[in-house]
Amino acid sequence: MSPVADPRALRNSVCIVGVDESDEIGSLPGKSQLTLHLEAITNAVRDAGLTITDVDGIFTAGQHSPALLGEALGITPRYVDGTTVGGCSFIIEVGHAVAALHHGLCDVAVISHGESGRSGVGVSPRRDTSLSGQFEAPFGFGGAPTLFGMVTTRHMHVYGTTLEQWAQVAVSTRKWAMLNPKALRREPITVADVLNSRPVVYPFNVLNICLVTDAGGAVVLTRADRAKDCAKKPVYVRGMGESTEHVMLTQMKDLTFSEATRIAGEKAFRMAGVAPTDFDHIMLYDAFTSGPPIMLESLGIAKRGDGVHFFADGRSTPGGTQPINTNGGGLSYTHSGMYGIFPIIEATRQLRGECDQRQVPNVKLSLVNGMGGMLSAAGTLVLSNER
Repeated sequence: MSPVADPRALRNSVCIVGVDESDEIGSLPGKSQLTLHLEAITNAVRDAGLTITDVDGIFTAGQHSPALLGEALGITPRYVDGTTVGGCSFIIEVGHAVAALHHGLCDVAVISHGESGRSGVGVSPRRDTSLSGQFEAPFGFGGAPTLFGMVTTRHMHVYGTTLEQWAQVAVSTRKWAMLNPKALRREPITVADVLNSRPVVYPFNVLNICLVTDAGGAVVLTRADRAKDCAKKPVYVRGMGESTEHVMLTQMKDLTFSEATRIAGEKAFRMAGVAPTDFDHIMLYDAFTSGPPIMLESLGIAKRGDGVHFFADGRSTPGGTQPINTNGGGLSYTHSGMYGIFPIIEATRQLRGECDQRQVPNVKLSLVNGMGGMLSAAGTLVLSNER
């Protein structure tokens, strides 16, 4: 493999130098999606010690285009990317930004997310003409909980996982949220609380399902040679991977395993020169309590059927041996609809040692993995505070 074609040539060539959320997250009926974008970008650029005029690469996903963000920011970017494959799009776009920065197509890249997921301010109405809208919805699939419910019940059938085990994921994640001042839900919960919460779609009760919030987030990247001049300790992008498997859940090869996650993970691990078990800290997309265990299995961190045990025995909680979703996750911190920017923000803060009570000691290597759609797409990052 030639040096140009070998992704290892990109290893550690680019750093994350700024991260932040919008000024507020939660229920924000007075703020549009565009406002959430602009607040997050402004805050993240400030976190990096840069100015908006330094930005010449804009990356985003969802309803707003990078062209609109450039106009609203008053800049003319040299490079834009609007890849949209679901909530993991922002994780995938980190890899795209690394390539663009490495090859000099831009000098400072911003990946931005803004979504009025709860209040719907500035959201364009749309009719569902997708394949799923045409060929799944008419047969009883009424949205994400029904679709992911089928994945979860199949896992229960094949591996014997239980409602109590899925509930433990929510309990473990809430323990981290209790240490995060920005988390929307911080009151303690028990397995019984999850099991007795309002039923939504079997096997999910409301506490098995992510929050619905308004929020923005942004990540700023630049080349490693410039990163040393920024305000904060740089976080190196050591590995990256992406893949898509299907669009319609009914076309998934194996409902209990994400092939896209396996491919994305293997690519990222190979580029970074690490094994799945090398990580001090893990951030996983948790739209539903069954998502993180299935991702652990698909990434090769857990054996198939064993992902729930990372949560049931306390390994993932504060003080545990394998900290997972230390911001409180989509289940308790925030989830605006497309969640993938927020695990990157938390991993960066952990690697910079900025997380106060929830800080994981001696973090050197962090894994970020997210899904898009119903395990349809996947993005994986290996991040490090050492070159």
